[in-house]
Amino acid sequence: MECIALTGMAERVITELRNNHPLTIEVRSPHNFFAAYNANVGDFIFITHVSPEDLRGGSMGIVAKVLKHQVVTHRIVQSNDSFYEERETTMLRIQLEPRFVARVRRVTSNQICTATKVDVEEIPFFNAR
Repeated sequence: MECIALTGMAERVITELRNNHPLTIEVRSPHNFFAAYNANVGDFIFITHVSPEDLRGGSMGIVAKVLKHQVVTHRIVQSNDSFYEERETTMLRIQLEPRFVARVRRVTSNQICTATKVDVEEIPFFNAR
């Protein structure tokens, strides 16, 4: 199964998903933002703690189904008598429902400014390690 991959995720996220809890995460890192932006409700996503540079065949993670998908922009304004500064941050909120533990067969796309894609296989719990 080919999936979009979210890489370098915190172990807490992986643990929450492993415990079969739907989870909403905020994606801010550029490499994961491009990946999550290309996911639609109903798509499957591979989530792993492995960094994008180290992602390879054999990397373990969780496959989850996208339940909700929302792009959010925050505006931050700072000012005083001598200056005015305004910054915007765009992030993506994505709600995931865990499906199964998986292992990467091969990485099909892992280039900057594009969605990272992997071909994964489901790992039965008695084989997972």
